[in-house]
Amino acid sequence: MSEIDVDSLLPNERVKQAVVSGDITQLTRGASNRYAEAGDTFDIDGESFEVVSVDRRTLGDFTDEDAQREGSESLDAYKQRMERVHPEGFEWDDSDEVVTYRFERRD
Repeated sequence: MSEIDVDSLLPNERVKQAVVSGDITQLTRGASNRYAEAGDTFDIDGESFEVVSVDRRTLGDFTDEDAQREGSESLDAYKQRMERVHPEGFEWDDSDEVVTYRFERRD
């Protein structure tokens, strides 16, 4: 367990603020890099968070609940958002491997 740089896990200020507000409680990234381990901590604006799980999976494993934890109202909305924020030609492929990081606010 170690303290990680929040910028290595969370890609931008909008996501950081959504984590602080509780709108985002997990983030999924490509499987090519490992950004954190379970037990790692990070701070945003004086608030402390702990990575509680790190799971390797495929995009096909995603559910509406996952999408909601990532700040979208549904899986369809999440897919559309991912295509919008990755303009380099991202296409949703159920077989693509990803890593999901879940985190919780620490007291």
